Amino acid sequence: MNARRVLRLGASILGSVVLLFLVGAGGAYVRGERIINKALHPPAHARLVIPSDSASIARGDHIAHSFGTCTVCHGVDLGGGVYMDAGAMGMVAGPNLTRGAGGIGGQLTDADWVRAIRYGVGRDSASLLVMPSEVFVHLSDRDLASLIAYLKQLPPVDRDVPQSTFRWLGKILTGAGKLNILPASKTEPLISVPDVEPAVNVEYGRYLAEAGGCAGCHGYGLSGGRVAGPPGLPPASNLTPAGSFRAWTEQDFFRAMRQGTRPDGTQLNEFMPWRQLGQMTDDELRAIWLYLRSVPAKPFGYK
Repeated sequence: MNARRVLRLGASILGSVVLLFLVGAGGAYVRGERIINKALHPPAHARLVIPSDSASIARGDHIAHSFGTCTVCHGVDLGGGVYMDAGAMGMVAGPNLTRGAGGIGGQLTDADWVRAIRYGVGRDSASLLVMPSEVFVHLSDRDLASLIAYLKQLPPVDRDVPQSTFRWLGKILTGAGKLNILPASKTEPLISVPDVEPAVNVEYGRYLAEAGGCAGCHGYGLSGGRVAGPPGLPPASNLTPAGSFRAWTEQDFFRAMRQGTRPDGTQLNEFMPWRQLGQMTDDELRAIWLYLRSVPAKPFGYK
């Protein structure tokens, strides 16, 4: 076989490979769009009564700015903004939650708020692209109602915010089953969550840790490991007695939550929402501390 024929054969094989890749990518893209736009039907439950008293609104304010970590994506004023632009993967933006120009607060019914926060489903019945509903589903009915009560009376902020979107690579990876981040598919369909009475004890600490999303990075076993997020993130620490966390004192824990500093003086990665979690009360932090000291020891990465 002469060189020219070898080159033609090589080009033909390469062309076939490229064609197969494009066909596969095209199919994954279409599947991705179907998954992203699929209509969902959250479980029906009794209508959540949204309070209007000052104590409930103050509680909702506290949740939004502390263990609810709403300000991470939606900004301190909850007027929204772009959280992350990942190029061909897509863009994540926290919507303007107020009633100001560009905001969605005035468009949402009580049921819309519940569907979005507890189940990660938008008004169009499709999954929201990014929303930690798998965490917020653990909010008690009373705390969820208080949070919504606060959000409904936010001061208006005039700000247009682009809508979160998957771009071509994000759609292909979703269709190929390599990007499982749609919140609705990961959210346990709890119809109602009983209230947990605030106290400095393990039970309330567990509630705050679950509703605050500790498992999102540290795993449901809290043993740490690889974190899904922007490239370059360090692994989450093992918070069980099997990790270095066992040597921390309560004072060390408070310093980390309030100042973002470990006992050795190094800073926590900014991806860890310590600025928001540090807004919790001393009693809330003590309750979480007690809970973390109660969990079973597990080897690192055994999420």
